[in-house]
Amino acid sequence: MKKLGFGTMRLPLLHAEDPKRIDPEQFKAMTDTFLERGFIYFDTAYPYHEECSESALREALVRRYPRQSFLIADKMPITRVASAEDYPRIFAEQLERCGVEYFDYYLLHNMGRDRYESTQKSGGFAFIEQMKKEGKIRKTGFSYHDDAETLDRILNDHPEADFVQLQINYLDWDSAVTQSGRCYETAVRHGKKVMVMEPVKGGTLAQLPVRSMRMIRTKKRVLPRHLLPYALRRLCRKWKSY
Repeated sequence: MKKLGFGTMRLPLLHAEDPKRIDPEQFKAMTDTFLERGFIYFDTAYPYHEECSESALREALVRRYPRQSFLIADKMPITRVASAEDYPRIFAEQLERCGVEYFDYYLLHNMGRDRYESTQKSGGFAFIEQMKKEGKIRKTGFSYHDDAETLDRILNDHPEADFVQLQINYLDWDSAVTQSGRCYETAVRHGKKVMVMEPVKGGTLAQLPVRSMRMIRTKKRVLPRHLLPYALRRLCRKWKSY
């Protein structure tokens, strides 16, 4: 699998003020280009675009291409789970919204210290592993936003997780808050595959403030012509050091 995915958290809109009004034709064109270039991984989630991302992906991708030609990652919205009974209900709804019979990758969404405790009590990890046994999920994991110590605890408790999705970019790599670098090192130590989210920090690193541009120019002696590829190249260089 090529190492670039198509995230559907910030899709083009027909009306900027209405996140539900996704532009279907532009999304289809973007999907076509992505697949034509040899990429196959699409990432969505229950709450994206006020719960319209999954169905938009169905129309742009699932109904237009053979199922074996792409991979879909979806996520269980653990903050909306009040009891164990919510897991099968939400999961069935996601399968229907996406128009698929199984997910290639499935994550417990937005895991952290407090959410881990509640997910443990409600049986979230056990549920996704059961769905994996039933063939409705190929690979299980979780997306993570917290410190490296808590991540280490979760992976010790749940060695069955196939992968972890982490926020990693050159700005957050040494951050004391986000701890991208330390979290990545923790996942690697546990032998887990890592999916990267926010490689350009939600677009922030594609358009830097003037002061930041000057700092890059001073350090690099030349300003990168395109900041987005620059952010991705820096991320890849971090990868090569491990």
